[in-house]
Amino acid sequence: MTGYLFVALAVLVAVAGWRVRSRLRHQTRSGVTDEIVHQIETLGRVDAEDVEPVDMERIRVEEDEFWAQTWDEPEEDW
Repeated sequence: MTGYLFVALAVLVAVAGWRVRSRLRHQTRSGVTDEIVHQIETLGRVDAEDVEPVDMERIRVEEDEFWAQTWDEPEEDW
């Protein structure tokens, strides 16, 4: 019986390690590469095709809506 428990625990540890390793590998692939660092050093910026331009008007409208909200005064606990 103890042998089965040991095998089950070993399998769980192996699966958890495999998942963590694959997750870390995926993060490094989608992160900053040497090519991107070189581009930043030479050009001072990163050229990317999938970057959506910033809509300044939409940002301004959302910021105005945020500041137009009324906020309740905090209750004093004395």
